[in-house]
Amino acid sequence: MTSSGGPDRLTNWREREARVFRVLPYGGLVLGTLLALLAPAPKGLGPAPTLAVAVATGCWIAWFVTLHPGWQSRLKLMAVYYAGLLTFAAVLVAASPWYGFFAWVGYIHAFPVLPKRWRIAGVTTTAALVATSQGGGLAIALSHWPLWLVLVLFNLGAAGSVSWFAMVGEQEDAKRQRLMAELGEANRQLTETVRENAGLHAQLLTQAREAGVLDERQRMAREIHDTLAQGLTGIITQLEAAEQTRDRSADWRRHVDNALALARESLTEARRSVRAVRPESLETARLPDALVELGERWSALHGVRAEVSVTGQAHPLHPEVEVTLLRTAQESLANVARHASASRVGLTLSYMGDVVTLDIRDDGVGFTVVEPPAVCQPAGGYGLTVMRQRVTQVGGELAVESEPGGGTAVSASMPALAGSAG
Repeated sequence: MTSSGGPDRLTNWREREARVFRVLPYGGLVLGTLLALLAPAPKGLGPAPTLAVAVATGCWIAWFVTLHPGWQSRLKLMAVYYAGLLTFAAVLVAASPWYGFFAWVGYIHAFPVLPKRWRIAGVTTTAALVATSQGGGLAIALSHWPLWLVLVLFNLGAAGSVSWFAMVGEQEDAKRQRLMAELGEANRQLTETVRENAGLHAQLLTQAREAGVLDERQRMAREIHDTLAQGLTGIITQLEAAEQTRDRSADWRRHVDNALALARESLTEARRSVRAVRPESLETARLPDALVELGERWSALHGVRAEVSVTGQAHPLHPEVEVTLLRTAQESLANVARHASASRVGLTLSYMGDVVTLDIRDDGVGFTVVEPPAVCQPAGGYGLTVMRQRVTQVGGELAVESEPGGGTAVSASMPALAGSAG
């Protein structure tokens, strides 16, 4: 269905105008012929020659314009057609002034078929032919040439004005068509860009989904290590100790109770980890207090003194930072219990403006730090890797210093991002 918009209406108007212009030459030719036959001019051609020239003229127009409309784009061929048209018009005007009704066709055919540099010559010649017919014929025009010249100038002025407006309209039409073509190209490029963006968007969604899955897997791996793995290790340690003290009822009961407490605590933390909830100790206490509680529970389980100290002005930190510091302390103490054979452990939490650090030092057996950092731990465990991942994820750094017989120092440093005071 054709749109009722401006461009379509203009195109339809152009098509109707072209159809009218194709019919008008025949109308002018028929009218001029009828008048020439009914009121022949003196000293003109006879009816038969006049009719023959008129028929030849109609055939000329029909062959070049009506039967072969596609020839209009062939400028050289159309120049031949226009020259023939003016020649026929000149013969007819000389035969009878009534053919002035036909001669003005030279005005409307000059623009679609002639190159721009030849249009003025075509319009001027047509104005001379029309002026000759208006003056009463060739003989009168020659005998009264000043009057004929005035008629030529009048017709040339009128035709020139119309021609100028037509040229302006043609230029505007060409400009409009060029703008429409540019707009179409811009729309095509925009459509292509939208299609490409849609593909990139889908690709980014897929990558984001994959990255989210990977991040969640890494988070669960860390949480499982920090809860289930550490809890199971502690339970195994307590049960092994209970096995060795089965003949001492009090000690056996203490180790079994410790194992049960560790199991319950590990189950609770595992459930909180699945729901991505902060550790319970941070839900009920501030970070320094949670570290003090952690040190006391660890000392009670392993019989090794753990001292916790805080320097600087303590203030609430972002939940991720506090969780990272607490998990780092838990993993470090777990490593001390498994590998260090230490008699003393110190934890220092330092608030230093825009940086917060946690240092864990023990006087145990130590080990040789091996690069890369992912394997800088005894027995090739996973603990230091998890700690490093956690610290790096919040924009911090983890440093490990140790040597055989010289104990171990773990230092986690990260931005002191502020958190809610509630």
